[in-house]
Amino acid sequence: MHNSSIPNWNVPEPALRRLPWYLAYIKLLKKKGQTHVSSTQIAKKINVSSTQIAKDLSYVKVAGKTRVGYEIEVLIDVLEQFLGFTSQHRAVVLGVGSLGGALLSDSGLEQFGLKVFAGFDVNDKVIGTKINDISVYDIEDFAKHNKTINADIAILTVPPDNAQEIADFAIQNGIRAIWNFTPFRIRVPEHIVLQNTSLYAHLAVMFNRLSVNASDDSKK
Repeated sequence: MHNSSIPNWNVPEPALRRLPWYLAYIKLLKKKGQTHVSSTQIAKKINVSSTQIAKDLSYVKVAGKTRVGYEIEVLIDVLEQFLGFTSQHRAVVLGVGSLGGALLSDSGLEQFGLKVFAGFDVNDKVIGTKINDISVYDIEDFAKHNKTINADIAILTVPPDNAQEIADFAIQNGIRAIWNFTPFRIRVPEHIVLQNTSLYAHLAVMFNRLSVNASDDSKK
């Protein structure tokens, strides 16, 4: 049925972005008691062609059976392992403002293998407090604390003016991956994993599409 022991690490990023959508949908099907799913059924809900879905799933070494489809239990297990959701990744939040505080409060991240162990900031009003039972420390003490926490992922939610400086500081003290929520495009060494998630960029796209649609509607 499948062989997940030899994962294909050369997965195109667009495929990696789609896999969690498939996972979320088939988990809903499992809750409804469904045991098998076809790429055609997924395609109808996810708005991706069934051919593309089959290709994406081939990267994770899982194949469906003719006229039966994919076994949902197996597919969920393989996808969660492949995406790293079954492992615990240790993380810290750098910058405990409104967004950083919200991420500290989000226990749902643990369902996807991301465990936040601490927050760090420069603001005396938050240093020494706890959010969701997670301690917030002075950023100047990051090196000391991370020797104990041993986090390899930093969630960057500092002001853009400080983004590069804080990222460099974190990398010097053991961080191997940065999830950057700031609008500043930081630079990192080649061996450091960088994932940019710009809320502002997505807002710009959404606003632009709204404007274009409004313009199209006015011409009708």
